[in-house]
Amino acid sequence: MGFQELFGRRKPVIACVHLLPLPGAPAYDGRMGPVYDTALADVEIFKRQGVEALIVENFRDKPFYPGRVPAETAAALAAVTREVVKASGVPVGVNALRNDALAALAVAAAAEAHFIRVNVHMGAVVSEQGVIQGVSHETLRLRAALRSNVLIFADVGVKHAAPLADRGLAAETRDLAERGLADAIIVSGELTGAETQAGDVELVGAHTRLPLLIGSGVTPENIHRVFARADGFIVGSYFKKDGRGEHLVEESRVQAFMDRIVFLRK
Repeated sequence: MGFQELFGRRKPVIACVHLLPLPGAPAYDGRMGPVYDTALADVEIFKRQGVEALIVENFRDKPFYPGRVPAETAAALAAVTREVVKASGVPVGVNALRNDALAALAVAAAAEAHFIRVNVHMGAVVSEQGVIQGVSHETLRLRAALRSNVLIFADVGVKHAAPLADRGLAAETRDLAERGLADAIIVSGELTGAETQAGDVELVGAHTRLPLLIGSGVTPENIHRVFARADGFIVGSYFKKDGRGEHLVEESRVQAFMDRIVFLRK
């Protein structure tokens, strides 16, 4: 199943389900109940407001592992993701932060989710967690071994990071599509919640025919700048109180965003 078959609707909005700290994280309080409750409460808000897809992230597990996450993180992420899949009725993705594509793929397969986000699919970057290297060769082989149809959405010019060797967005985009076999490309701003530059979107779009997702910083006020070129939008921070990623989801902000999307789709 490809991108269009999965989402159907033109330019889907993919809302982030940012989990409370999971077992093993410094801020975990020893109780999984609130993790489930908060995630499923967010799902209900997104359902009421007509959001078309979700992506589950261990967003509050700071500081993140630069590569593989431990077993307790993967287990908790899989358990909650499965509940989100059952409760939502829409396509669901997984992002195992900071960059564990193998865990994300395994979680998605176990939870019957539909796609994963991989922040560094190919190449290497210097990030807030040190050097992170993509393992696309392992990710694609694991997907084949699992006989999985989970789609891979790969970031280009990933946020909170700088490439070890800056080859430019155009070359990176071509490699992700042609050598990394990504199913969609994600373009983001420099930081979580930072606006994605329209020029970057145009540049990336000129070098791939893959679906192009905006990965950060879209709001009702600025989405018109990238709407025509984008094939979908991943939204996290804007849906939170005061537009801050660490806060909880505020339904009035979800409604305002979806109202704007409905208007632009006309």
